[in-house]
Amino acid sequence: MARGPLVDASGVPVILPAAPRRIVSLIPSITEILFALGLDEAVAGCTVYCTQPPDKVATKVRVGGEKNPKLELIRELHADLVVANIEENVRGHIETLREWGIPVFVTYPRTVADGIRLVRDLGEVTGAGEQGAALATDLAARTAEVRTRLAGRRRARVFYPIWRNPYMTINGDTYVHDMLAQCGGENVFAAEPKRYPEVMLARLSEARPDVILLPDEPYRFRRVHQEDFAALGDVPAVREGRIHLVDGKLASWYGPRIADALRVLPGLLAGSQAPLSPARGRGSA
Repeated sequence: MARGPLVDASGVPVILPAAPRRIVSLIPSITEILFALGLDEAVAGCTVYCTQPPDKVATKVRVGGEKNPKLELIRELHADLVVANIEENVRGHIETLREWGIPVFVTYPRTVADGIRLVRDLGEVTGAGEQGAALATDLAARTAEVRTRLAGRRRARVFYPIWRNPYMTINGDTYVHDMLAQCGGENVFAAEPKRYPEVMLARLSEARPDVILLPDEPYRFRRVHQEDFAALGDVPAVREGRIHLVDGKLASWYGPRIADALRVLPGLLAGSQAPLSPARGRGSA
């Protein structure tokens, strides 16, 4: 049976007359996926925060930020597809682009499985179906491999802040939470009602994380911020010196970064900074 048109995360079917040749990405991780799919020439523009891969985004038109894109510039680029995200982009901007007749594919992955499925869907909607299917299949296999290796092991209780002053973290309804779970972690604030709750660091004495991961995005945690936890000597992560600075893209970017996360994060959560297994080339079979 033939598959119908893709319906994006906003519930809108995305129907294109042909493979897009003027794509604008409003999400950094999406930009990386598009290049991983071999769509170098088709990417016409991206945000000022799109940094990967450096040599390829350097030649692309910058259309502003996620929250304040230059909509007129996107129209001037004759975009025939814009890729956006429910959480990161403004609904009104998406509606304006659609009113102008510019197709928008809205994404919203909230689990690692969603992130892998997104790779496949992006391949389909951009005319790179074979590349998308191959990359998605590889990432699914890597995920299954790590799940098998971690089966039966005790999960490390982990605190993963995303902001400071005030400290904020993630609950169980987030992509970061699921990535940590796939890598052997147990999010100590998973049960919080808000997706991105504010937390007092004093609560860590009760939550008792084994590991604290300080990412460099969205807040740019640095070594000096490890001192924030110095007074919490009763917390296992503090007592045992397991407060790690990490690349924030590992836990929060989907697409090809999933392979990097599955290689690096399990070791950090298990108490070793060594990768779980030898690295394979990103996107390789």
